[in-house]
Amino acid sequence: MEIPVETPAKKPKRLTSVVWNHFERVRKADICYAVCVHCKKKLSGSSNSGTTHLRNHLLRCLKRSNYDVSQILAAKRKRKETTVAVVTYEEGQRKEETVNPVTFKFDQEVKKEEATMPINLGSVRFDQERSRLDLARMIMVHGYPLAMVDHVGFKIFVKNLQPLFETLTNSAVELDCMTIYAKEKQKVYEAIHNLHGRITLSADIWTSSENARYLCLTAFYIDEDWKLQKKMLNFITLDPSHTDDILSEVVIKSLTDWAIDRKLFSMTFDHCTGYDEMIFRIKDWLSQNRPLLKNGELFDVRCAVQLLKSIVFDVMEALRDVIHKVRESIRHVKSSQLALGKFNEIAQQVAISGERPLILDCGQQWSSTYLMLEAALDYRGAFCLLEEHDPSYTFALSEIEWDHASAIAGYIKLFVEVTNVFTANKCSTANLYFPEICDIHIQLIDWCKNPDNFLSDIALKMKEKFDKYWSKCSLTLAIAAILDPRFKMKLVEYYYPQIYGSDASNQIKEISDAIRELSNEYAMGSSSLDPDTAGTSGSLTSISSGTRDRLRGFDKFLHETSQNHNITSNLEKYLEEPVFPRNYDFSILNWWKVHTPRYPTLSMMARDILGVPASTLGPEVAFNNRGKVLDQDRSSLNPAAREALVCGQDWLRVETEETNSPHIYTAVPLSMESK
Repeated sequence: MEIPVETPAKKPKRLTSVVWNHFERVRKADICYAVCVHCKKKLSGSSNSGTTHLRNHLLRCLKRSNYDVSQILAAKRKRKETTVAVVTYEEGQRKEETVNPVTFKFDQEVKKEEATMPINLGSVRFDQERSRLDLARMIMVHGYPLAMVDHVGFKIFVKNLQPLFETLTNSAVELDCMTIYAKEKQKVYEAIHNLHGRITLSADIWTSSENARYLCLTAFYIDEDWKLQKKMLNFITLDPSHTDDILSEVVIKSLTDWAIDRKLFSMTFDHCTGYDEMIFRIKDWLSQNRPLLKNGELFDVRCAVQLLKSIVFDVMEALRDVIHKVRESIRHVKSSQLALGKFNEIAQQVAISGERPLILDCGQQWSSTYLMLEAALDYRGAFCLLEEHDPSYTFALSEIEWDHASAIAGYIKLFVEVTNVFTANKCSTANLYFPEICDIHIQLIDWCKNPDNFLSDIALKMKEKFDKYWSKCSLTLAIAAILDPRFKMKLVEYYYPQIYGSDASNQIKEISDAIRELSNEYAMGSSSLDPDTAGTSGSLTSISSGTRDRLRGFDKFLHETSQNHNITSNLEKYLEEPVFPRNYDFSILNWWKVHTPRYPTLSMMARDILGVPASTLGPEVAFNNRGKVLDQDRSSLNPAAREALVCGQDWLRVETEETNSPHIYTAVPLSMESK
């Protein structure tokens, strides 16, 4: 018997149902079949059979691609009620109104990997609420303006991508951001309060283009897994009338709101001058509830990078006229091809290779001024001859001015190198700062001995500002270096003779006594018993039968003195052991994580000290002539929304980087609705 050949059926009329996007209609003899393009199953395809059985098959078909059938059918029904159109950008600009739903055209060809992907039974449904929060989270993470939801281009993009998404107003997105902020804030609160160690709080002043001022409070700490964490706690809008006493109240309120006053180890401030009255008030308030460690000597820390910036600005101001002449000299040479050609000829005559091109500095980057000076100094001989060959050149520098420029460039070079070290990592542990700061200290002592009065005066002013920083921060940085197993006391013993000369032994003893005193405080803090709970176990409790135990104080004394002796022995053992080899793959946090069982209390001290942010400026701000500036979109918001968006951005970005998860940047699978 001859088998009839299957041929596509001639469609007497257009197939109007969108279900036919997933079936091919074929005729075998006098019977019409609907063949599924995904699994090739044959179903009845006659016009009398309808399409309900075809829809049911699509919902059960395990090989079909992940099309949103429910949305296809919804779009089909909606087309009966409204005009169907794909919106273009030009049309959107003409119509400042809600965009109409769009039509979809699905390819029938399925990718192999999509066809083999397992899926759950049920229809995929669009989740408006989740998409709203995704949009709010995207705005927070990337710092987009809230007003982007009102932009015509954004509305068109979203509607053409997902017609079911209901466009939002600016205020609605702001509320969604506040919802995310509240949820993330609770996570930060729990993370800090589950921490066994202490935190350091940094206080930074931000500004805006409108000269508004903001106080940013950020917590730094090392978590239980020995990873350095940074969490922004508050972004507070300051009133122009706020003084130091008001600022201290703002900080105290933040400590109270977050309930971290008993967890506070120290505070780092962005400027090296000022804040003294504010710090005194905060320390006085804290000491009322709990004595500060080392009598508060470690509490006040100043930003090291801000110190370097401040010193550089003073140096450049002292050399302002010379820098101006250098800048105008370069501008003259580069004013025309003729002038540049003449200058290059002169450079060749004096055997200047010209490997480093002349550049003009950028007004916003102080490091670019250093690069300009360095390049100009390479062409010093050519500039000296240019005055003889070019009468229009009127910015010639004298020999003494060139000497001053050379010396100052050497000064700034050191600060550039140290700043690069401090900003190489987003969060550097405190042990990295001591050797760099000591090098600067030694160089300043040497520069002050310069026979040139102009240069020695500049060096003296630099050292005066540096000494204020050293008096506040040297103890903290020295202890952090001692807790680095590659350095221990040896690094202090190496640097202090170069800094203090004959008085070095006394200064070294002060550092040695300080770390022992601090270790004793940690020993007592970790071993002290709560008077309300002491003696609740052991034989004495059963004997007393609820009456007052006269030997409870003895138990506490015995526990403290025994533990204190062990801890002191552990500190001595740590210091007496050979230093760890200095290699470039060393991680101090991993070292202390491994050695915590060996030095339990000493590791607690190391975790608190190493977590102190000795600098709060990143590379994007360190070389900038201005400080931290808030963008115009954020500065135009109300204070509550501003704090939510700025802090929320910090939390969400850190969360994304820590987990290395693309969940914020890629789509989350749509939820499945069972039938």
